[in-house]
Amino acid sequence: MTDMTTANFSGRAVIVTGGGTGIGRATARTFAEQGAQVLVVGRTAARLAETAADAPGIRPLTADVSAPGAAELIVNTAMEAFGRVDVLVNNAAVVRQTPLGDIRREAVEEMLAVNLLAPMYLTQAALPRLSENAGVVINVSTAIGQRGWPIPGTELYAALKAALDTLTRSWAVQLAPRGVRVAGVAPGPIATGIGHHQGLDAEQIDALRTTLIEHVPLGRLGRAEEVAFWITQLARPEAAYTTGAVLPVDGGALVG
Repeated sequence: MTDMTTANFSGRAVIVTGGGTGIGRATARTFAEQGAQVLVVGRTAARLAETAADAPGIRPLTADVSAPGAAELIVNTAMEAFGRVDVLVNNAAVVRQTPLGDIRREAVEEMLAVNLLAPMYLTQAALPRLSENAGVVINVSTAIGQRGWPIPGTELYAALKAALDTLTRSWAVQLAPRGVRVAGVAPGPIATGIGHHQGLDAEQIDALRTTLIEHVPLGRLGRAEEVAFWITQLARPEAAYTTGAVLPVDGGALVG
């Protein structure tokens, strides 16, 4: 049997979106450490450079995943660089506070474009290139999309991620005849960068951390590396019998 501690991604090509910080950065580096060639995509060149630092297997691409033509640009860049696409990780996301009573159209449209439409178009663009009988799509959603959440302002984000979970399950069925697997990882509250993409100040971020921890049975925030571990595990050949699953990595938030 294959030794799970030494199995790696040598010779395989991976695309990771939202790779400038947090889960995306940890995922790109974990894949690279295991031998993959990784195209890491994000909107900020300086952050992508930090992700790629000291990781020769990582190639950065500065792009807005929600921009017209971005999906084709990303896939074509991966093909030019690596000649193949084996794994696509749809991780890029934005969070905007949209409590009922103060829902703003611009915030809705931005989250819709990045959190749902971008992974849909990128998966579509990658599909002809994904390795048959070996290709994998991993969609990163959120544990709060799978339950009612008592913190107002994040429910639209959760709803869009829940829609991504539905696409994950449907695509898994539709692409199974091609041998392409589709799975999801649903993180709970993660420490890296929490609150910073919501326009919160330091005091608000501290309050948010405290509130989130109260809803996690394990009593702490997660680490990006803990989520990256499961993303890479689901992409392994040893996980070849797993498709359509959305795995919570949330410290028990979903069941607590």
